[in-house]
Amino acid sequence: MSPTFVKTLRDSGPPGGHPDFFAAEAAGLRWLDDAGAPVVQVISVVEDAIELERLEYGRPTPGAARDFGAALARMHDAGAPHFGSPPADPDGTPFPGQLFIGRRPLSSVEHRSWGEFYANERVEPYLVPAREAGNLTSADEDAVRAACALIAEGVFDDAEAPARIHGDLWNGNVMWTPAGVVMIDPAAHGGHRETDLAMLALFGCPHLDAIVDGYEDVHPLDSGRQDRVDVHQLHPLAVHAAGHGPGYGSSLGQAARAAAALARG
Repeated sequence: MSPTFVKTLRDSGPPGGHPDFFAAEAAGLRWLDDAGAPVVQVISVVEDAIELERLEYGRPTPGAARDFGAALARMHDAGAPHFGSPPADPDGTPFPGQLFIGRRPLSSVEHRSWGEFYANERVEPYLVPAREAGNLTSADEDAVRAACALIAEGVFDDAEAPARIHGDLWNGNVMWTPAGVVMIDPAAHGGHRETDLAMLALFGCPHLDAIVDGYEDVHPLDSGRQDRVDVHQLHPLAVHAAGHGPGYGSSLGQAARAAAALARG
């Protein structure tokens, strides 16, 4: 029997536990897998634990990075019903429980407009916790709310349909194995493809240029993507500001000011 890896609520769940925590992870992994994405395989899941295939570590290479970029584009292209849609079964039945990003709750309220969804469901919910934790100054919070108002108005909306995104695609959730990249720990939902790419850039990822090249082999990206990185990094920075220190609050404020400046031209 192949070796497996078991996570429990005690080890990795939210404080106090939540009955949907691992069910949400399993639903996200299966939804991405349905799109042909390279994700860790779910062996079993119960309320307080999830059993996954055990991955072997490999060395990052440009070839594996380019293959990963192509697979990421195909996963995004599999789409979602709306912005904010939760993972769904193959028959289209949406996951009915609470979603998470890391240990924090994640909204599954659906919107037809990306900007409205992103501002209301992915950035603003984490501002009060960040302020209460002492990680976000009032000036930075004001800057973020001003940027969110512009985003919600649709300044950055485009013709892209909702993408099937990983949702928490920082470097720590990109596992380099002998067979190539395997993604773990998703916060999967219907979002914008540039959000996953911006999160890869936020904490650094080996061979990111090769990943983007492979991505564009499958789905060419809209011009100006690099200018919009700050916009798409507001979500992960807000989540981190809610619980990981004032440095993230400062970075969030800087990104918000850059996003607002871009929106205003």
